[in-house]
Amino acid sequence: MSSPPHSPPDPDPSPSPRDVRRWRQYLADERAEAAVYRELAKRRTGNSQEILQSLAEAEGRHAAHWLALLGPHVGKPRRGGVRTRVLGFLARHFSSVFVLALAQRAEGRSPYAGDAHATDTMTADERIHEEVIRGLAARGRNRLSGTFRAAVFGANDGLVSNLALVLGISAAGVSNGTILLTGLSGLLAGALSMGAGEYVSVRSQRELLEASSPNPDTHTALTHLDVDANELVLVYRARGMSATDAEMHAAEVLRNRDVDLDATSASPAIDEHEAIGTGFGAALSSFSFFASGAIIPVLPYLFGLRGVAALVTASVLVGLALLITGAIVGLLSGAPPLKRALRQIAIGYGAAGATYLLGLLFGTSVA
Repeated sequence: MSSPPHSPPDPDPSPSPRDVRRWRQYLADERAEAAVYRELAKRRTGNSQEILQSLAEAEGRHAAHWLALLGPHVGKPRRGGVRTRVLGFLARHFSSVFVLALAQRAEGRSPYAGDAHATDTMTADERIHEEVIRGLAARGRNRLSGTFRAAVFGANDGLVSNLALVLGISAAGVSNGTILLTGLSGLLAGALSMGAGEYVSVRSQRELLEASSPNPDTHTALTHLDVDANELVLVYRARGMSATDAEMHAAEVLRNRDVDLDATSASPAIDEHEAIGTGFGAALSSFSFFASGAIIPVLPYLFGLRGVAALVTASVLVGLALLITGAIVGLLSGAPPLKRALRQIAIGYGAAGATYLLGLLFGTSVA
């Protein structure tokens, strides 16, 4: 996570103007990143706070490297890059997985690997920092994954399905009133269906997990177990332990009856129930986001646009929304946001375009 102390480099007596500009930007970015980690640390406690403070100290050491190289050429303090400034603003006003996801991407874009004036230790630090931030963000992503999944699916389904519905009906040659009524009906029917489906899906998944989780009342049976037979060994073997490990762990549990029956490993486990979320939360999220997505293709018709103008406006609005949701998914998942955004819009326009062609065919056949 942090590099060992090392002597600062001697300043270059005659650096090129290009080197000076680059080093000054590196210095500004390192100072800005250190400030981001200090801001995040203020909103955390315990282990997370200590880790973020250590990251800030590491960035401070990197800043000292560029400061020493610059020597008398340091000049006036510069501002960090746009991305770093945006990250600093978010860190000052928010403390969420979204900020950590942006910090993770910032660490992953470090230019030090291709810069001869950056030390190997600094390059290694930046790579490790990305993994540290990934670890800090993991629990937040885990908590978010259930309702976030429902929200993303709901918004995209609303955008794509209602755009496809509106375009298909429009291509069939029906009146604006019919298009508007169809779009609003699709919004309501789809949102209710998505909400109900998410509730049933999440509840069923949680019930399956609960059926596989250890029964806490089983602990009361420990005092009556036959020590020689030790049926407890079978419990741990059924959970995947080897016979030897199961016997050792069962013997430890019986020696100390306060040991948790489910303490089969010292490694931290992810709460699967937390990752899935609640049925009500997923349903509400899915309903709300489907409705918010599905209303967008209908807006031009609500404001009185007709014909091609309405179709083009609806398509553009939906395209922008798909780009935004795709970019957000990319940022939170640590993937390239532009790639995810383009993928979203390609899928959405592909589905809507196919429905529009079917509407044209249907309308022609009716005529």
